Amino acid sequence: MKVTLSVLKADIGSIGGHITPSKAIINKVKNFIQTEGKNTLIDFYIGYTGDDIAILCSHERGTSDEKIHKLAWDAFLEGTEKAKSEGLYGAGQDLLKDAFSGNIKGAGPAVAELEFEERPNEPFVFFAADKTDPGAYNLPFYLSFSDPMYNAGLMLSPKMNKGFSFRIIDVDYTEKDKIIDLNSPEDIYDLAALLRDGEKYVIESIFSRNTGNQAVSISTTRLHNIAGTYTGKDDPVALVRVQGEFPATGEILAPFEIGHLVAGFMRGSHNGPLMPCKLNSTISFFDGPPIVTGAAFCVKEGKFTEPADVFDHPFWDNVRRKVSEKAAEIRRQGFSGAAMLGYNELEYGGIVDKLEKLEKKFKYRD
Repeated sequence: MKVTLSVLKADIGSIGGHITPSKAIINKVKNFIQTEGKNTLIDFYIGYTGDDIAILCSHERGTSDEKIHKLAWDAFLEGTEKAKSEGLYGAGQDLLKDAFSGNIKGAGPAVAELEFEERPNEPFVFFAADKTDPGAYNLPFYLSFSDPMYNAGLMLSPKMNKGFSFRIIDVDYTEKDKIIDLNSPEDIYDLAALLRDGEKYVIESIFSRNTGNQAVSISTTRLHNIAGTYTGKDDPVALVRVQGEFPATGEILAPFEIGHLVAGFMRGSHNGPLMPCKLNSTISFFDGPPIVTGAAFCVKEGKFTEPADVFDHPFWDNVRRKVSEKAAEIRRQGFSGAAMLGYNELEYGGIVDKLEKLEKKFKYRD
């Protein structure tokens, strides 16, 4: 059976600042999808990560389908109205366009989609991150799909012996999609050269070179490119097929142990370690730290199993402690150096205006 997985995510309102959506707006979105999507969707799952609500659904309409995207847009609008009635912070924050225009991409919400012929058993992992940007997935997926230190299957499995193809998008270029395809293993140095700059070059998708089948889809929306100013971090989602011709689930998860530094954190203007958290986790310290959650499913004829929380294991408790220490350490550096993003990436206009005013006060010494 050919099935499409779509995940559509947005921040439409939160309690106490950027902490968590209310139960009321989560239920509002869920009930809307359940009612309005009953003749369109095969199955769906609603979850949240930090202050973002995600709609994961299965259907047979293919990617970028107007009806699916309109369904999610309308659900987010319904949730926004509920958020406004509750006086939640940032109601409708990620809905950056006044009206739906056929596709939710470019309108604010994050979107990742995969279309494929189901295998006899079809496991996948849905990742959602908060307080960071799409480049947060660059290092983990580079390691999972190209480095045998993290993916033993590259050495041991004949189903992966040709490696993987990475599609990279330049998210700074806004006139049209600007992409490049690079292959692992022969292009890994070129891959590394691009992926080190997660604010400009971002993995959009990954394909098996043995079969040509797509393994990964990542949302690559940069909100400040749409709004022209800071409205919140991009908070990317990702869909990853696992096992068989793709890395095992454990090989996908292994690099998240690093707690690598990513852009985001408070006001989207700092660097902080990415913390793997349990499903439906909230945001706390310094509007962070940046977090990622993972829900593993199997899908059969479009129907989902219940989710398995990939970071709900005693091992990850120790990782979270390590990441907490790492976050506290870099925050002790305050505004100085690498603790804050470079001027070209600062997303709050106040400091830009301040620098322009200060520039006029500089004098040339004789």
